[in-house]
Amino acid sequence: MGEVDPTAFARDLAELRAELESGLGPRDLAHFVKMKRWGRLCAAAGYATAWIAPNPLSAVLLSLGTTARWTIVMHHVGHRGLDRVPGASPRFRSKTFALGKRRLLDWLDWFTPEAWNHEHNVLHHYRTGELEDPDLVEHNMQPVRDWNGPRALKWLVIGFYACTWKLTYYAPNTWATFTRAKRLRSERRGEDDVGPLPSTLETIDPRTTHGRAFFASLLPYGFARFVAAPLAFLPLGPWAALSVLSNSLIAELLTNLHTFVLIAPNHSGDDLYRFDSPVRDRAEFTLRQVLGTASYTGGTDVTDFLQGYLNYQIEHHLFPELPPLKVREAQPRVRALCQKHGVPYVQEPLLSRVRRLLGVMMGDASMRRATHAQDALATPRTDASATPRTDAVEKGTGARTSPSTTL
Repeated sequence: MGEVDPTAFARDLAELRAELESGLGPRDLAHFVKMKRWGRLCAAAGYATAWIAPNPLSAVLLSLGTTARWTIVMHHVGHRGLDRVPGASPRFRSKTFALGKRRLLDWLDWFTPEAWNHEHNVLHHYRTGELEDPDLVEHNMQPVRDWNGPRALKWLVIGFYACTWKLTYYAPNTWATFTRAKRLRSERRGEDDVGPLPSTLETIDPRTTHGRAFFASLLPYGFARFVAAPLAFLPLGPWAALSVLSNSLIAELLTNLHTFVLIAPNHSGDDLYRFDSPVRDRAEFTLRQVLGTASYTGGTDVTDFLQGYLNYQIEHHLFPELPPLKVREAQPRVRALCQKHGVPYVQEPLLSRVRRLLGVMMGDASMRRATHAQDALATPRTDASATPRTDAVEKGTGARTSPSTTL
């Protein structure tokens, strides 16, 4: 790999970002509203048919509605993706959407919006690929990777995790990181001053005040989805209510599996890097977002909707404050800048990335490691992933800014 100038790379990306932001306009708003409506229509069609009988169509539609609300609507609004789009409704401002009582109207899920914003927007985006990144799959799955038991049981553990991860991973993890942050703020301390987060078992312990508060945070979604919604169909008869409950439970499983397949591979694979130290400067920060991130193929409204616009993960980590359409428009230009500067850009079809993810989770493969991003660029890549391919790995980038752009 040739010499890379991280400062020049970061400068070119900053110029691209400024250009993209200056071009925000009605098309971006119209596209976002269309994707939001597609999600709402899926949910409405799911409920409109769910009362008839337990069936896969209703469950899939309900699941797509839930997934779109999280990965497209909440994800981009929480990153301030609509804050500067002309004409966007005030309810889609990051300081308003889903916060407080608006959680019941805007985005109701197992985890609270405040906790999600902190865990994802702050910790994951600012510590991508570090041990302090709460979404570092290789680290989180280390007990499974190290276990010498039957492989069939390892697959069962991974399958259970994939089908329940919103409730068994994201909810307790986001709650733990958020409550820790609130405590540290009250003590006027930073999050670097403390050790690891409490375990999931500690977080869900109902004997503690923390555990009881966690379970209280689950109640709104659990009640609305699995009690109130089925009961609303009771006038049509007990069978209708039971059918809605059955379809809701199946949809929950599908949503877990779908979002796991979309989200987990973005930062896991034997061709991606994790880092053993904090970033030193903005230029390295920019490089890390590329070296530790993979995008998927796509490019149409349908394929991007089904992938929750997570197929542009490199671009999202570079420009998290852009709405979905602008992230799509940024993709070819980001890839061109990566090629110009000699920075590897990893892009493969979704299922190819899932295979790499499972290799890491099972312990059959490991992520690349580096102390700093520049160290990774100085190390020759000898495997197939170093070869640019139209359907797999190409030279590209990844930098990202979250609530603030200054390090």
